[in-house]
Amino acid sequence: MKIKENETLPNSEVFVLENGEPVKKNIENILKNKKSVIFGLPGAYTSVCSAKHLPGYVNNSEKYKQKGVDQIICISVNDPFVMNAWGKENNVGDKIIMVGDPFLNFTKAIGAEVDKSGRGLGIRSNRYTMLVDSLKVIKIQEEKDTGSCEISAAENFLELV
Repeated sequence: MKIKENETLPNSEVFVLENGEPVKKNIENILKNKKSVIFGLPGAYTSVCSAKHLPGYVNNSEKYKQKGVDQIICISVNDPFVMNAWGKENNVGDKIIMVGDPFLNFTKAIGAEVDKSGRGLGIRSNRYTMLVDSLKVIKIQEEKDTGSCEISAAENFLELV
């Protein structure tokens, strides 16, 4: 991963679904003046992402709020419709902001892209979690393998916040 702790996140365009329509947003506007946890993962509906990564943040969202986190953002190399549907299936409600990075703008800007073509996925995001305060990376945990969700898991990252 190219981005490091104490660096400022580069501005990138991402997408969210609002009122059933995809809306382009700048990551800077989403994160400005907020303490945020961002977790990136290879893809919606993939095995580890669905079984552990996303549910962990849904289940622990209140604990993060108690530690002063304003928002939790899930970002993946999927379109905003897929991210929204996956969020609904996992009952994210207003606990998690589901963000699509279909063109890898954010993922490539932070150097998190990984080639998963051998598994039929193409270029995706590595699995990571970061604590960001007004665009400055405070803490980052990146998994060595996308099939693992340990140091980036909600329960483990909570100890670092």
